[in-house]
Amino acid sequence: MYQHHFGLREMPFSLTPDTQFFFDSAGHREVFNTLVLALRHSEGFIKIVGEVGTGKTLLCRKLLASLGPEFISAYIPNPYLTPEELKGFLAQEIGVVPEPGTPAYQLLNDIYRRLLELAEQKRRVVLVVDEAQAMPRETIEALRLLTNLETEKSKLLQVVLLGQPELDDILNRADLRQLKQRIVFSETLRSIDRKTLPDYLAFRMQSAGHRGASPFSAGACGLLYRASGGVPRLINIMAHKSLLAAYGQGQKRVGHGSMAKAVLDTPESRVTGRWLAHRQYWLWPLLAGVSALALAGVPHWLGVSL
Repeated sequence: MYQHHFGLREMPFSLTPDTQFFFDSAGHREVFNTLVLALRHSEGFIKIVGEVGTGKTLLCRKLLASLGPEFISAYIPNPYLTPEELKGFLAQEIGVVPEPGTPAYQLLNDIYRRLLELAEQKRRVVLVVDEAQAMPRETIEALRLLTNLETEKSKLLQVVLLGQPELDDILNRADLRQLKQRIVFSETLRSIDRKTLPDYLAFRMQSAGHRGASPFSAGACGLLYRASGGVPRLINIMAHKSLLAAYGQGQKRVGHGSMAKAVLDTPESRVTGRWLAHRQYWLWPLLAGVSALALAGVPHWLGVSL
């Protein structure tokens, strides 16, 4: 596509959560540092909430990649599990191989003994649950009971919950108040602000191999922010489309017009951004045309010549 045109090794705005493209913004850095600090101090539950597209999965991948050998991590991308499936998954991740037909109480005991063994080896077990708002209520309760496994000094299992704001609504239920009380750290993942957006775009381009100044003009950045609200996923979608539009016109610079095309081609773009993009295509040309007609026609209507 446009990779050669812009001097890129790979696509800079892919939606795949690649840690190479983790942008160390102030908000994301604060949440990441909180996660690492909490895990190193063996806290129980940690909750990270963010709107759709704010980069929760990428943050999760970055965390897992940064944990040292003293950690054993178990990652659940799809938490729609039964309590039995949850225990079976955890058992597998920590090296417990139950016999077929093992009773639930025996499996729990095997998990406990294995966690104790790992603690004696100075190993820490972290269970990371992505899209936690989709976890059934019974499974959430089973997860809480698993975190009851502890020594006199520390938890044997730490849990990181990442989810959409609906996760807070779920945890506010009266029957889940015990779990909510165990959440030691709670953070919110914010969108990228207007001031940081050009740096984000430049970082993604450079990480993909681009050299030199960012191809995105100030006008394109302004329109992109209004159309995306700073949500990374929407930014990536429209930045990709704007590069395509610029490439199609043989341009090395992404201007307001190329970004307007990208915005109008993205149904999820914000209303304000779409209005500004529409203005690029029909309002300004229409006003210019009306003005030209008026200037050309007024003398004729008045019967005078200029």
